[in-house]
Amino acid sequence: MKTIFMGTPEFAIPSLETVYKNTDLKLIFTKEDKRNARGNKIIYSPVKQFGLDNDIEIIQPKKMKDEEVISKIKEINPDLIVVVAYGKIIPREIIDIPKYGIINVHSSLLPKYRGASPIHSAILNGDTETGVSIMYIEEELDAGDVILKEYCEISEEDTLGTLHDRLKELGAIGLGKALKLIEEEKVQAEKQDETKVSFVKPITKEQTKINWNDAKEVIYNQIRGLNPFPGAHTFTETGENVKIYKSEKIDKEYEGENGTIVEIINKKGPVVKTSNGGIILLEVKFEGKKLQSGTDIINGRKLTVGNKFKN
Repeated sequence: MKTIFMGTPEFAIPSLETVYKNTDLKLIFTKEDKRNARGNKIIYSPVKQFGLDNDIEIIQPKKMKDEEVISKIKEINPDLIVVVAYGKIIPREIIDIPKYGIINVHSSLLPKYRGASPIHSAILNGDTETGVSIMYIEEELDAGDVILKEYCEISEEDTLGTLHDRLKELGAIGLGKALKLIEEEKVQAEKQDETKVSFVKPITKEQTKINWNDAKEVIYNQIRGLNPFPGAHTFTETGENVKIYKSEKIDKEYEGENGTIVEIINKKGPVVKTSNGGIILLEVKFEGKKLQSGTDIINGRKLTVGNKFKN
């Protein structure tokens, strides 16, 4: 089965490996190269690096509707195109080319969390289950028929990072099953229930700012749902930006204003008051400093009882 793969970040690599091992992979699409922060070094996407390492032809078009791009795909005449976190909209002119269409690995249990931040959203909302959907691509965002789903539990300790890594492997497993079904022409895809659709947009700056008037559960999920990127953050009274990467809920009533450090727990860290208890700061990063543990904060006296964070 001749295939083309479209993808960009690390999340796509296990799926790309599955396509490479199980099909006749002819071409890779990935987003344009970036430059590092100083602008003096070009950074390849993980997908491009895989293509270079395995001597696979790569193209990085600015526009998918470019006639040369469409002609190139028609020339290859693929049986199937596989898309995983590519980052560009696929036009109808391309969707109609492959014999078996275009399939996508999406990191949610569709129709829940169509859109740009499904992994973040599952943790931010306190979900206990998520998964991946192998679906056909249509012009409407994440609205295609679903070939199959793979399920995954979300633990209280999961972060965006740990869940991302599990789902990228689970996506490759589901994709492998889907490729076999397609090759054997045994696919029985199901339409999505439009009454259960929810959309999630890219994470905004406002979502990263902690409101200490929220419940401890909301703040706890915010911290782990944004770890490692972009990171939940708060400001000290003097305006210093502090990112919080790891925390623990504490079920205890405290007096005083929300956002105030009300207790120091030895061998753990400072406790910040919330609307219904507290949050222990276990890993934080002060602006311009290295990541510190809660114990480091205590020993370095960076934060003490009575200090406040802004709401």
